[in-house]
Amino acid sequence: MANSVKILEVSHVAPLQDSSSNSHAKFTLQLTFLDTFCLKFHPGEFLFFYSLTDPNPSSFASILSTLKHSLSLTLLSFLPLAGNLTWPPHSQKPFLLYKPGDAVSLTFAESDADFDHVSSKHVRQAIDTRPLVPSLTISDAEASVMALQITLFPSTGFCIGIAFHHAAIDGTSLTMFLKSWAHYTRSREEKNSTSILPTDLSPFYDRTVIKDPSGLDILYLNRWLKKTVSSNKGNSCCFEFWSELKLPSNLVRQDFDLSPGNVEKLRKMVLIRLENTAKLHLSTFVLVCAYIVVCLVKAKGNSRESKSNIYLVLNADYRARLDPPVPENYFGNCIGSHLVALEEAECMELQDGVAIVAEKIGEVIKGLENGVLEGAEERLSKWGSLGAGAQVIGVSGSHRFGLYSLDFGWGKPKKMEITSIDRNGAFSMAESRDGSGGVEIGLVLKKHEMELFGSLFHQGLEDHSTA
Repeated sequence: MANSVKILEVSHVAPLQDSSSNSHAKFTLQLTFLDTFCLKFHPGEFLFFYSLTDPNPSSFASILSTLKHSLSLTLLSFLPLAGNLTWPPHSQKPFLLYKPGDAVSLTFAESDADFDHVSSKHVRQAIDTRPLVPSLTISDAEASVMALQITLFPSTGFCIGIAFHHAAIDGTSLTMFLKSWAHYTRSREEKNSTSILPTDLSPFYDRTVIKDPSGLDILYLNRWLKKTVSSNKGNSCCFEFWSELKLPSNLVRQDFDLSPGNVEKLRKMVLIRLENTAKLHLSTFVLVCAYIVVCLVKAKGNSRESKSNIYLVLNADYRARLDPPVPENYFGNCIGSHLVALEEAECMELQDGVAIVAEKIGEVIKGLENGVLEGAEERLSKWGSLGAGAQVIGVSGSHRFGLYSLDFGWGKPKKMEITSIDRNGAFSMAESRDGSGGVEIGLVLKKHEMELFGSLFHQGLEDHSTA
């Protein structure tokens, strides 16, 4: 189904200027090694679909005005998001810089697509939602940190799209910003002009809490520089994403749900099939990841005889794992990527495969208790030696972010989508919209792969129920 989107207006929303704020001053943030590790990752892209309760055009005009005003107010606390990543010739490293006059690009558009279709969970073309995603501005000198797009589906709903540079923020920081924006929007709707951000939504910017005695930041920067195609551009080339961003037209998107009951069935199945269960780490995250990975490997048609390696990439939040711990409201990247090495043959028997994979994921997560920075240099070299034939599966999002509670004053989202999984080889994870404690999984695959995945996914849960 074609999605024709017409751009109506492109504006730039700056932090609200008032006499009591310091928004007229420059604001600089140095990048930590956790930021530079993400320097050339694909942009993060999220979509939030909201139904319109009032189809009157003037009603949506009011919504748009309120969102713009509250965004301007929110940016006062999140100045780096209105700024840019920059790398001047005299600087050893790139950094985040907000200057007076900097602003977030906000595109207003209108779509003629079927709102219920593009915001559904059933199979749809992956390219259908791509026009709803804004683009970051990247030049030789700098890169924007964030861009927004609000797309109206007349009389039915609207979509808030966000793209962000991963060298600036992680999912936790993005969630903090979005919840702050929603907080101010609700307050404006409720005519609460004295509303201030609660402590957990007020960003913590002190970068000295991230220690880097081994100089990992420079190590990571050099890694990215070596991957740059055009070496004659100097440091500025680091703002170009090093892999192709064009989306193939033969991909489809679909969402799947695992209820708390499904997760418990998986837990029981794993416990039955493993002998030493005393020290197993079988969180909801571990069980869901194991099940999705096994279904994915089988759906992609790997043969039982194949011995090729598969790597699951786990992005662990370091905030509570660093020594000393970092405040939960730390702004920036505070995640680290860890590889779980698997073999295709291990995944070919669905139930046994889930148990094996769950055990391996749990071992990696429990290993973080011994120190998350131990062996960081070795992990970097391992990334470079995966080989062209390796299958790498990532996980985007988290069922703990609570993004389905993102209420701007007009109800929670009908649907949220992590659009960036359509080109980074990951599956997405979010909490179930119904608040049941379940998990929503998003996938982008070729059509025949998606059909097989769906069959394996549903049949596997039925098998587990009788295992």
